[in-house]
Order: sequence, then structure tokens, then C-alpha cells
Amino acid sequence: MLDPEVEESRRDELAQNARAHIEQGGEIKAEDAWGLRKLAYEIEQRNEADYRWYRFGAPTELLTSLDHNLKITDGILRFRVFKVDPESQATAAPPPVTSGPPPGREGRPHRDRDGDRGGDRGERGDDRGGDHAERSEPQGSDDE
Repeated sequence: MLDPEVEESRRDELAQNARAHIEQGGEIKAEDAWGLRKLAYEIEQRNEADYRWYRFGAPTELLTSLDHNLKITDGILRFRVFKVDPESQATAAPPPVTSGPPPGREGRPHRDRDGDRGGDRGERGDDRGGDHAERSEPQGSDDE
């Protein structure tokens, strides 16, 4: 997945560099440019990415080298390498083009894992920090 804010010519260059790297010690079996697609979640403050897909065969050493190069190359948001059954179909369908929020999310505010609607955690008013009233534990009658 390539950064859409990078010029298209540079994105094509990045894809060709990855292809050339694979071909140095492996074999490209299929490839596809899926174009700009909306991301399921933001990556590096981007809502979409330019998807490129390659199916290839390569030795482990090439995978290690490719992994390293893709990690340090500016303009690459995310990548994944999967081991697949060599007998499986050599093409993949691109993800569907979507617009707007996921179904059922229209008009609903985002909530984090704790049910918070965002904002600074220090201002939540609970015992995680920020301004909050002291809480007293109920006093038992056993101490009297």
C-alpha cells in the first residue's frame, strides 16, 4: 500500500523497484495495480492508499531482503507477504471501492476501547488522571 500523497510517478517507481527486487532472485507469477482504495482505518494520517499486488515465488533470503527494503522506503504505508498454496489461483480480486463510513456507523461518534468518545484522557474525570473528586471507600463497622 503506497502513500497517495506521493506523486503517481514516484509510486510507480516504488512498485517497479519492488518488482525488480523480486525478480533478482524470484519469479513474478501475477501482479495488479488496484489503484486508490479507502482504508479500513487511518495509517500515518492517511484515509486511502494506492494498492499494488504481486504474487511471486522466492527463496527465504530474498524475502528477508525485500522485507528490509520495504520497511525503510519512504512512500510505502504498509505491506504484507503471505505464504500461499502454489496450486491456488494466481490472481486476487481487489477490495471493493467504498465511500463514506462503514455500514451502520453513519453519524455515530468514534469510541475507544473504554467507551470514551475521544479527547484527552486527563480530562475524563475518572481515576486515570486529570481533575477529579476524591473518592472515599465505605467505612466498615469492623474497625470500631
